[in-house]
Amino acid sequence: MSSKYWSDVVGKLTPYVPGEQPKLVNLVKLNTNENPYGPSLRAIEAIRGEVGASLRLYPDPNADRLKQAIAALHGLGTQQVFVGNGSDEVLAHVFLALLKHQRPILFPDITYSFYPVYCGLYGIEYRAVPLSESFEIRVEDYRQTNGGIIFPNPNAPTGRLLALADIERLLAANSESVVVVDEAYIAFGGASAIPLIARNSNLLVVQTLSKSHSLAGLRVGFALGHSDLIEALERVKNSFNSYPLDRLAIAGATAAIADTAHFEQTRLAVIASREKLAQQLAQLGFEVLPSQANFIFTRHPQRDAGELAKALRERSIIVRHFKLPRIEQFLRITIGTDEQCAALVAALRQILG
Repeated sequence: MSSKYWSDVVGKLTPYVPGEQPKLVNLVKLNTNENPYGPSLRAIEAIRGEVGASLRLYPDPNADRLKQAIAALHGLGTQQVFVGNGSDEVLAHVFLALLKHQRPILFPDITYSFYPVYCGLYGIEYRAVPLSESFEIRVEDYRQTNGGIIFPNPNAPTGRLLALADIERLLAANSESVVVVDEAYIAFGGASAIPLIARNSNLLVVQTLSKSHSLAGLRVGFALGHSDLIEALERVKNSFNSYPLDRLAIAGATAAIADTAHFEQTRLAVIASREKLAQQLAQLGFEVLPSQANFIFTRHPQRDAGELAKALRERSIIVRHFKLPRIEQFLRITIGTDEQCAALVAALRQILG
């Protein structure tokens, strides 16, 4: 009955479905790619310092303090930095400001499932470009007419990385289009494309503090690129919400970026756990795709992925199973603490007999 009041576009939308946040006791939660280690204590203290009378005041609409910290870290000017309420909001503005054209945009057929959702929301035509048989992005497949290109690097949910040399070839072949590299997981093993910004005015790099800095609950994302690209994002943002980052987020994110020691310690711990878990899964007969993210994408040649996920859930271990073409037999497993990974391996050993 309520749908009679909906705008025309609402009924046609297929919303994004986030990873499940179950309320189970003694849960080993390996389904949403959260960092298993807590955020920087400096970030927590900075957030606490903002809790007081100043909350009656609006935050800085430009988040200048945070932009300065990000710009300094990457050797850029503040006019090359855009910040938003998580990288999902940043990406939403990217789709509207830079990817809505007459020609279809391109992204991989197996990728972050929010991309087609944004296309539906904003009426953007797109073409899904198939990954290779080994689930890799092939640069030559993107040598076609387009209104823009976007892909995660490392890709999600596969975890596979596209080398910087390949990204440079992609940029050169698409000089008339914006190329957006979504680096939500770049901290866990890959080389960022940020150094390529200086000589590629069509490159936009998007990052988030959710995984790399254990701040998924704070919602802070940013984009880096030529000032012309950033101005387009600012125009859209200021036509939508002038205050996307609150005082706590600005303070916490700025402090987290400054604590490079904590960042290095936690990301290296995740990488070490990932390599160990990949070896253990291989010993159990799993095929594990090479991952540079804080998760692994894996399948067992003799066991159904849905049944494995169900059996793990019965043991209070949650992993992500995508019921989608080409990947319905894969599980995406977040890298947890060593204790969580050990519990996963023990459970799989028991399930496999």
